[in-house]
Amino acid sequence: MNIQVGDILEMKKPHPCKCKTFLVLRVGMDFKLQCENCKHQFMIPRSRAEKNIRKVISKAEN
Repeated sequence: MNIQVGDILEMKKPHPCKCKTFLVLRVGMDFKLQCENCKHQFMIPRSRAEKNIRKVISKAEN
């Protein structure tokens, strides 16, 4: 998958605050994501993130 910093992702499973959309803050072996609702930031492994992505809502501008 071609995910870049600034993309907004819709995930299969929601955050505990019930929001399913996340902003990508860092890309590498791990993804750093930020919940769009409560602004909580967390890191997850790339393999787990790519498996749980439902769709890319908006692409980052280069």
